[in-house]
Amino acid sequence: MNDQTFTRRQEIRFLAMVSLFWFAQYVYIPYQTTYLTLLGVSSAFTGMVVGAYGITQLVFRLPIGLCADSIGRHKCFIMAGTLFSGLASLFRIFWDNGIGFLAANLFSGLASAMWISFMVFYTNHFSAKDQQSATSRIVMFNNFGMLVGFLLSTIGYGTIKMTGICILSVCAGLLAFVLSLQIKEPCRKIETIHTKDLLSVCKIKRLWLFAILALIQQGIQLTTAMSFTNQILKDLGASDGLVGMSSIIYMISAVGFAAFASTFLCCRKGPRFWIPAVFVIVSVYCILIPSTKSIAELMLLQILPGMSTGILFSYITSEAMCGIPAKKRSTAMGLFQAVYALGMTTFPIFTGSLASAFGIRFGYLVLAGLAFAGTAVSAGYYIIKNKNSRK
Repeated sequence: MNDQTFTRRQEIRFLAMVSLFWFAQYVYIPYQTTYLTLLGVSSAFTGMVVGAYGITQLVFRLPIGLCADSIGRHKCFIMAGTLFSGLASLFRIFWDNGIGFLAANLFSGLASAMWISFMVFYTNHFSAKDQQSATSRIVMFNNFGMLVGFLLSTIGYGTIKMTGICILSVCAGLLAFVLSLQIKEPCRKIETIHTKDLLSVCKIKRLWLFAILALIQQGIQLTTAMSFTNQILKDLGASDGLVGMSSIIYMISAVGFAAFASTFLCCRKGPRFWIPAVFVIVSVYCILIPSTKSIAELMLLQILPGMSTGILFSYITSEAMCGIPAKKRSTAMGLFQAVYALGMTTFPIFTGSLASAFGIRFGYLVLAGLAFAGTAVSAGYYIIKNKNSRK
């Protein structure tokens, strides 16, 4: 935990910056897949564009975590992330084709690679017993930024089109950068830590377990609720406004469940109940979405992945970081986020290829099987842990 704590004003400013950052990263998402389809981009290449967002995260997150722990600073990484989040959309504005969106998503992925420092800097201001609540709170503002982005893009897409939405992304990223300049980070003597010592966190089996569970959760979320579900909705005859509304329903659900995850009522059940249970719900979602023939039913089903984002991801993250020494948390978070970035990279590409070859229904059923595997693995872990604690 840091030597200082947030003042109320500092925390509000920081969380506002978090929301602006994620607004910049996701305001164009509701229409990305359908827009690329309109441009004549294939499902397989669209999957590559969506997956590209995870490639730079996969490559840079662990080195960024190592660097942050080595220098004992987070502000510079937060500033870089906010700046890159806005600048990435310049590619979408001036290079308006599949290749341009591919390049932009690589750049956006670099911005999201800095999320390590956002998370660690914020949670370091809270005691060990408040880590779950703090994690859920920053995830809530993360989702709130996406929600506002989805609302504005849904309202404005018919008028300002993709170019206008990307201009909003640039403006939000630059405003977040201005707020990041005001972050107060204490100056103190930096303890020299060898890279080998920092990398020792890579031997922690618990960290790897929850990183793999996050890989499944994030990969499915980005592939379905953030991408191909919108295309399924479009194929059912939904208007652009309804596609945006579908994403809004998902994000309202995510914000609401993230808020719920920080409450005593949710914490009373704990991760042993929520992680396997929500994985079951994700599996059901993946089975039902390609089967539904009704736009209204599909819109209602968008509530389910909100539980995945709001509850499941919050608990997986806090469980992964449990027991990690403060001086190694950035490295551990870097490994954790790099692993789940692999899912964000490969799942959309894999699903897009399956959709092109066998149909979208088959791709979603494969994802349902992976979600069910997450249920089995997490439930097995807590059963074994409970037995060992009784010995």
